[in-house]
Amino acid sequence: MQFAVIVYRLAIACWLGGVAMFTTVLTPTIFKAFPRDVAGGIVGALFPGYFRWGMACGTLALVCLALSRGRHALTSAIIIAVMLAVTSIQAFVIEPRAAELKKSIPSFETTPADHPMRVQFRKLHGISAVANLAVLGGGVVLVILL
Repeated sequence: MQFAVIVYRLAIACWLGGVAMFTTVLTPTIFKAFPRDVAGGIVGALFPGYFRWGMACGTLALVCLALSRGRHALTSAIIIAVMLAVTSIQAFVIEPRAAELKKSIPSFETTPADHPMRVQFRKLHGISAVANLAVLGGGVVLVILL
């Protein structure tokens, strides 16, 4: 059981660290270093791996939590399940829709902000950003519960 506890903690730490690094360091740095269209392409190429990482860490954490049945197990399981659901929605619903919208926008640098496709993209981006912050917040709560 001790092994399951250790792997659980590592999985949560890796998931939370990945979300924090991607959100607060990697993405802003890419958008500062490259033109907007190039940066959007880079970040878009990273999203599938980013979401797979979250789903893998979350699944591993959930399995280890079930094996160890540690302190706050039920609360932690609920939080992880919600985080996994949100990450899955981002991966399989929001990101694919946003990627399709991006294809119909010739350039974010030259297309007017009020263009209907950009408005739709901005809404999806906002939903995704809130979802990402929810996963980040859930991870913080899980670390506190450790």
